Amino acid sequence: MSVFSHPPRVVLLDIEGTTAPVSFVHQVLFPYARAHLPAVLAEQAHEPVVRDAVQEIARLAPGVPPMEQLTRWMDEDAKVAPLKALQGLVWGLGYQRGELIASLYPDVVPELEAWSRAGLVLAVYSSGSEPAQKLIYGHTRQGDVTPLFSRFFDLRVGGKKEAQSYRNILLETGWAPEDVLFLSDVTAELDAAAEAGLQVCQIVRPEDGTLAGKHHPVAATLPDAARLFGLPGAEPHA
Repeated sequence: MSVFSHPPRVVLLDIEGTTAPVSFVHQVLFPYARAHLPAVLAEQAHEPVVRDAVQEIARLAPGVPPMEQLTRWMDEDAKVAPLKALQGLVWGLGYQRGELIASLYPDVVPELEAWSRAGLVLAVYSSGSEPAQKLIYGHTRQGDVTPLFSRFFDLRVGGKKEAQSYRNILLETGWAPEDVLFLSDVTAELDAAAEAGLQVCQIVRPEDGTLAGKHHPVAATLPDAARLFGLPGAEPHA
């Protein structure tokens, strides 16, 4: 049974803790970036992504050596654009070399495929850069699933805990807020999206130790969220 009489037409998805295990991000991607960032800064200093990121670091942290500031941000798990851009660059190299492959929860791809077949618009909103998002979904154990998504949003629209960021997404796309369902494991993000008028659901993965909030619908998997909001479900395996 649906918790709403108006089924969503758009599903906007977080990544970490929602479609991909937190462990993949924190135990695989982050350490890989930390290990390879110094070489990328040194060897690709003239690349536009690196040059722009270094300039932004100098603006945000005047007088601090870039790698020192990047390390500080990584230690804080800071959501800042220059760090995310450089992490995305490093991960791209890792995927190209075959040293990285993304792990998604097993329910994710079948459910996304079912939603896509039904005509739902699927989009991603993550603090990771848009290129990094495409790398994750482009190099999964199920293959390249980026064609399932119509749009990718990152920090250029604003922080995920700010209601204005979701309004910016609506302004950019023309989506009506009541047509959009936002799925995330973070209650502060859901609070912000709900303030902007979106439908929301917290994905509480037991494997990630996510704690359920008290103010929003809760689902353990994407199929559970589909049942709550009247969305089509993936065909069960025989």
